Amino acid sequence: MKKIVGVRFKKTGKIYFFDPGELEIDKGDKVIVETVMGEEFGEVVTNKRELPEEKIANPLKKVIRIATQQDIKNMEMYKSKEPEAFKICEEKIKKHNLDMHLTDVEYKFDGSKILFYFTADGRIDFRELVKELASIFKTRIELRQIGVRDEVRRIGGNGVCGRELCCCSFLGNFETVSIKMAKEQNISLNPSKISGNCGRLMCCLKYEQEAYEQKLERLPKIGAIVKTADGEGVVDNVEILKEQLKVKFKDGDEYFYKKYDAKDVKLIKNGSSNKVSPEEAENLKELRELEKLEKMDTKNSIDDDI
Repeated sequence: MKKIVGVRFKKTGKIYFFDPGELEIDKGDKVIVETVMGEEFGEVVTNKRELPEEKIANPLKKVIRIATQQDIKNMEMYKSKEPEAFKICEEKIKKHNLDMHLTDVEYKFDGSKILFYFTADGRIDFRELVKELASIFKTRIELRQIGVRDEVRRIGGNGVCGRELCCCSFLGNFETVSIKMAKEQNISLNPSKISGNCGRLMCCLKYEQEAYEQKLERLPKIGAIVKTADGEGVVDNVEILKEQLKVKFKDGDEYFYKKYDAKDVKLIKNGSSNKVSPEEAENLKELRELEKLEKMDTKNSIDDDI
């Protein structure tokens, strides 16, 4: 068994496990930890506990120490300098006529480096910009290109549901989202309805998918022939979360519909996968492009390099 603590570096960032050693660490403590980027300032978000070593994918890096009051004071001081650094960098980007959009600035807790996050459609030669920024701030400068999902997470906002964006409130890391998820959740394949503020497929499609998959295992598909208290009919629609079926019956030359709880019908012959309407088929090309871009964003997420 290995002792671990969970540490987060950003408000809604991914939680990373570290080796606390013999340090007495509690949830809420500010700590200095060892990362591939050097020493970083983070907050303990899960108390010390033990995990089997086989469940830990990579060798754990260590918690160096609990942050001192001076560390916290320095962190707050450098945080207060970020707006001015942002403004200066924007001015220099215009001066060098670079086709890039600055999204955020982040000082390291000890002032040893400033990270400037930006988005761009392609590769940017920003070597001269880095030289000028280094001469102004007298410290190490790093410009980091990020995807639009990371950009929106850092900016914030509300989703179509009216609530704060999931990536800004509780999602620890981005996971791959697919068109298949939208199909299985009976959501219209309309880019405007299943895309988030970032222009990618909505993250909520992913974290709701497991519940849908469990229910779909025991529900008939659209087109299935079922036996009901009113006779045999064909499943016309499935309300997955309610586990209700809309069944179509033929009465001479007319059709009528009736709703049933799934537990009250018996499956005779299952249907095929949900059909796609002609309008949705037109949207698939655009959605597949979004899916491709989303996979790239997930792979290059800025949380993956701690």
